Amino acid sequence: MKTLHFPFLALGMGLFLLLLVIRGSEPAADGETTLPLLTLLIVNEFAFFLTGTGAFIGSKTMLATGMKPLYAITTILCGLLCLQFLVLGFELWPL
Repeated sequence: MKTLHFPFLALGMGLFLLLLVIRGSEPAADGETTLPLLTLLIVNEFAFFLTGTGAFIGSKTMLATGMKPLYAITTILCGLLCLQFLVLGFELWPL
């Protein structure tokens, strides 16, 4: 069975989107964020689903084909990034 490369792509895109959300949520001199709030929330939600799907596909593939160290680390990092995006989404949401 051919291993899927989606978790590797999800991890790379997730790290890029995490950098984008963190940099975009920094307040400017006037108190506004660099990126608009709606943009930050949409990017954060997309990254949450992307990394969650990467963790899900990675775990299903590992169960079917066996544990490979690099694939397992990538899958675990996708899961951790998914949790980070969940927490970051709640922090970005205005009360």
